[in-house]
Amino acid sequence: MKRTMNASTRMFIGILFCVVLFVALISPEISLSSSASQGSTAQADGAALYRQKCSMCHDQPVERAPARSALASRSTETLIAALTTGAMKHQATGLTNDQIRSVAIYLTARQPGGSGRTATTANECGVVSNPINVSAPQWNGWGFDLENSRYQPKPGIKAEDVPKLKVKWAFAYPSGRVNSQPTVIGNRLYVGCSPGLVYCLDSRTGCQYWVYDGGSGVRTAISVGPLAASTPAKIAAYFGTRDRFVHAVDAETGKLLWKTKIEDHSASGITGAPVLFKDRLYVPLSSSEEVSGRNDKYECCTFRGSIVTLDASSGKVLWKSYTITEPLKPFKKSSAGTQMYGPAGGAIWSAPTIDPKRKLIYAATGDSYTEAETIGADAVIAFDLDTGKIAWINQVTPNDNFLVGCNGPNPPPNCPQPLGPDFDFGSSPILHTMPNGKQVILAGQKSGIMYALDPDNKGKTLWQVKIGYGSTLGGIQWGSAADQQNVYAAVSDVTAPPDKRLPGIAALRIATGEKLWHTPAPKSDCVTEGRQCSNAQSAAVTAIPGVVFSGSMDGHLRAYSTKDGSIIWDFNSVAHTFDSVNGIKAKGGMMNAGGPVVVSGVLYVNAGYGGIQGQPGNVLLAFTVDGK
Repeated sequence: MKRTMNASTRMFIGILFCVVLFVALISPEISLSSSASQGSTAQADGAALYRQKCSMCHDQPVERAPARSALASRSTETLIAALTTGAMKHQATGLTNDQIRSVAIYLTARQPGGSGRTATTANECGVVSNPINVSAPQWNGWGFDLENSRYQPKPGIKAEDVPKLKVKWAFAYPSGRVNSQPTVIGNRLYVGCSPGLVYCLDSRTGCQYWVYDGGSGVRTAISVGPLAASTPAKIAAYFGTRDRFVHAVDAETGKLLWKTKIEDHSASGITGAPVLFKDRLYVPLSSSEEVSGRNDKYECCTFRGSIVTLDASSGKVLWKSYTITEPLKPFKKSSAGTQMYGPAGGAIWSAPTIDPKRKLIYAATGDSYTEAETIGADAVIAFDLDTGKIAWINQVTPNDNFLVGCNGPNPPPNCPQPLGPDFDFGSSPILHTMPNGKQVILAGQKSGIMYALDPDNKGKTLWQVKIGYGSTLGGIQWGSAADQQNVYAAVSDVTAPPDKRLPGIAALRIATGEKLWHTPAPKSDCVTEGRQCSNAQSAAVTAIPGVVFSGSMDGHLRAYSTKDGSIIWDFNSVAHTFDSVNGIKAKGGMMNAGGPVVVSGVLYVNAGYGGIQGQPGNVLLAFTVDGK
C-alpha cells in the first residue's frame, strides 16, 4: 500500500508540468531569446528538471500526457511556447525562462532555431504547373463538401483495386507533430504543419511549388476558393493558426493577401478548418483553458467557443457568435480562495457545416469548464448564416463540467463538482440527404454515441446509438463519414477502462440507426517507450463507394468493406521506411485527427501525430494502385 501511495503522489506532482495533448492542438509557437548557456549545461539542467517535474507523467504517460518520444519529435520552440504562452503557461509558474528552455533542449536535443522552421527547397518543381482549376477533381477543406460527408463519390479507385494500393511518394515534414489534413485541387496539394509552414505541392509527384511561414502552428485543413474579380489574386487558400489568426494567401504563389486576428483570449486557438461559402469564411474557435484551469491560482474560466465570419476578400470580421449565451460572472471561490467564473467552455473543435437550404450553419461543441449552468456545451447549435443569431440548440449531455487532471488522485481546488465525463463533440456534424429527400444531421460524440437530429424540428433527436464505451479522448473522436445509406464511425476508447474498451469501426443505417456491423480493432503490434501502442481508432474516417478507410494510433491505415466491415487492406506505416521526395528523413507513425483524402486515383494520408500511446512520425504518404 505504501508503494502505491508514493507512486500516486509522484504522479500527481509530475502531472503539474506535463505538456498534455492540448499543446499539440492549439498552443502558439514562439521563439524565446535567453542568455542561458547552451549545450551541455542546458542539457544537464534540463535532465534534472525533467526527472524532477515531468518524468512520472511522460515516461509512463497518464491521462492526456504525450509519451516522452512524442515530445522529443517536436520542435524546441513548441515546447518552450507550451510552457510560456501556451496551454501549460500557468502550470509552469515558478520556472524561469532559462529552466524552461533547458527542459525543451534536453527533450528535443536541439537548440531553438534548429527545429525545422526553415523550409527545404530540395524538391522544388522544375516546371511551372498549369493554373489552378477550381473545377478540377478535388477534396477541398475538411469534409469534402459543405455537408461534411467525408464521402468521395468519384475517387478514381475501384473498391476491388484497393488491396493493390502502394506508396507512390512520401513527403517529410520538418518535425513530427500535428499536421493538417491535406487539401487537393486538381494537381495542387495544400498542407500545413506544426512549425507553422504551409506547403503547396504537386499532387502527382510531391514536388514543392511554394512554402509560406504562418509564424505559428497550422493544424486546420485548408480551404481554397476563387476571389472577387476586383482582387489582384484570383484564388485564395485560407487557414487558421494556433495564435488565433486567420490567413489568406494567393493559392498560386503563396503570397499573403490578408491576416486577421479573431480572438484575444490567451488560451484560445483555431483547430477546426475554416469553411468557405460564397464570399464568406466561417471560422470556429477552440481552447486549452481546461488545461490552464486546473492551476489553483488561475481564475477559471472565461473562454467561450464561437464562430467568427469574415469577408473572404478582405478578412474583415462580419459577425461573431458565441456558443454560450448566458452572461459570464463570478459565481464562487475555490477552496484555495481563487475567484471562479462561468459559464465557460463550449469550444468548437471541428469544421462547421453549411445548410444553404435553411440558411444555417451547424457547429458541435465541447464540454463546460465550470459548474455554472449552460446549454451551449456538449451540444449541436444552429446559427443563422447571415447574422450569427442562434436558431436552436440541442444539448445532449448537460453538466459535462471538466478540467484536465481533475479525475486523478488529489484533484486541484479549481475542479468542478461534480466532475463531468468529458464527452465533447470533436467531430463535424454531417448534413445528410436520404433517398426520400428527408435530411438529418449526424453527430458523433466522445461518449461513443452517434446521434441523428432533425433539422426541420429545431434539431430534435431522432435516434441515438451507442457504439463505443466513451472516454476523455473518444468514443467517436474526430470525424465520421456517410454514403447514400450508412454512416461509418471509428471508435477510440483510448482512455476507457481496459475491460470496457470497444475500439474499431461500425456502420449504422442512417434512416433507422440500425447497427449493421462492428469490426473490432486488431491488437496493436507497435511498441513505444517500452509499452504497447494503443489500437484506438481516433482519426477521422473517409468513405468511397464500397470502402471506408480508418487510421489507428499504432500507425495502421485500414480499408474496410462497407458491406460487412471485413478488412480488405492494411498498411502499417511504422513498419516501413520511406525515401522522401524532399530529402528529409521520413518516418511513419500514429494516425489521428485528420483522415485520408482520395482524389483522382490517389489516397493521401498523414502518418505521425505525436500524442499519447502512439508512435510519433512526420510523413505525408501518397498511395496509388501498384504505386504507379
